[in-house]
Amino acid sequence: MVRVAIIGYGHLGKFLIEKLRLEPDFEIVKIWNRTKSEENEEVQTLDTINASNLSNIDLVIEVAHPKIIHDYGQLILENCDLFIGSPTCLADQKLFDNLKSVGTKFNRKILVPSGAFWGANDIQKMAEVGTLKNLTVTMIKHPSSFKLGSPLFEKNEEAKLKKEEATVLYEGSVRGLCPLAPNNVNTMAGGAIAASNLGFDGVTAKLISDPKMTDWHVVEVLAEGPDGFQVLTTRKNPAKPGAVTGQLTYFSFLSSIKGI
Repeated sequence: MVRVAIIGYGHLGKFLIEKLRLEPDFEIVKIWNRTKSEENEEVQTLDTINASNLSNIDLVIEVAHPKIIHDYGQLILENCDLFIGSPTCLADQKLFDNLKSVGTKFNRKILVPSGAFWGANDIQKMAEVGTLKNLTVTMIKHPSSFKLGSPLFEKNEEAKLKKEEATVLYEGSVRGLCPLAPNNVNTMAGGAIAASNLGFDGVTAKLISDPKMTDWHVVEVLAEGPDGFQVLTTRKNPAKPGAVTGQLTYFSFLSSIKGI
């Protein structure tokens, strides 16, 4: 029996709680959220995350916001394993190195889901043997599905005025994009972690805002190897305008958790 705590009581958190309670190998023992819930008295506020309340937990699942890992990641790893559902936080190299060091010291696992990133295992294998030469991850969503910082916020506001034309909001390193779109590009962060020989600086991110994208989130992954080797995948995830996470990504998260 894996004793689990979940941080985040939004749509994804509620989905995972419901599904994991149907699994005989998992027990939900704690639920934390930024605020209390009128519908569920089990939900506790973040100020109750401490060593005492972590002592009977095997795994903490974070599906809230990257700031949670900044604030509580080290404390969690000192007491149990950690599943990071918001891996954009790991673009902060100091935090990344600190978590690895604490995880090693206390013999804890740090887990990152593949999410909407298709082909993660194959790319990880290529990276480990050094045959992954380039990786480009392109995400295309409806303008209302983005939560962005400046200057991408302003670019996306302009994109909302266009009814037919897509706008490239960003093209560059994943590390440069993560702080500007921490809620939207966890897929890209996961790709940068899988592509360990390239990392956050070496993986290319392309973020596109498209008003025509009313039914899908699209993620394209282009992996390149030696002698012209290429694999291009396109993943269409059902999602309505305004949805930050596509529907099938919920099940991908669930599979990643069950796979531990």
